[in-house]
Amino acid sequence: MNKELILTKTEQYVRRTLADDSSGHDWWHIYRVRQNALKIGEQEAVDLFVVQLAALLHDIADYKFHGGDESVGPKVARAWLEKLAVDEDIVAHVCEIIQDLSFKGAGVKTEMRTREGMVVQDADRLDAIGAIGIARAFAYGGHKGRPMYDPAIKPELHHSFEAYKNTQSPTINHFYEKLLLLKDLMNTKTAKAIAAERHQFMEVFLARFQKEWEGG
Repeated sequence: MNKELILTKTEQYVRRTLADDSSGHDWWHIYRVRQNALKIGEQEAVDLFVVQLAALLHDIADYKFHGGDESVGPKVARAWLEKLAVDEDIVAHVCEIIQDLSFKGAGVKTEMRTREGMVVQDADRLDAIGAIGIARAFAYGGHKGRPMYDPAIKPELHHSFEAYKNTQSPTINHFYEKLLLLKDLMNTKTAKAIAAERHQFMEVFLARFQKEWEGG
């Protein structure tokens, strides 16, 4: 099993598949998650081959763009990895990470079983906060046709994945429903340190947003 060739082919496949995305789940999101995962993974006792495959494939068929079906992503990832004759134990591990990766609501536990999964989950969540996270939130909100902000619609802390999936709340609400919660959900010491700084940047942004909203 030529790991470098598998990673190269997988990178090319993902770049082709996500080339036209404008929702913030494009190739460059994948690139950043992989870079984050490598940075975190270097400080952990993990299999970086599994980490990179999961990072590359984690959004290959995101449930948000497949009618809320969580099973599509792992199925597409499995089909691709089997095509490359990747060992079954690695395929199963990567698909498990993809299955369990996503945030599913403030009241829904999304714990990872393995250190590899924790690393990739942290890497993905880091790309949802800070300056990049702010940009991605508004890109996705625009993609979905959601309002930027409506003071009459209050944030909701969802206690089921179904409720979280079906929310149509404004983009600013998303900060309170997910993004500001991620700092305390990081698994690794490295990610916690990075998340703290990015979290602070979001708080400054939101304070400024509210000030300008009222004409300040």
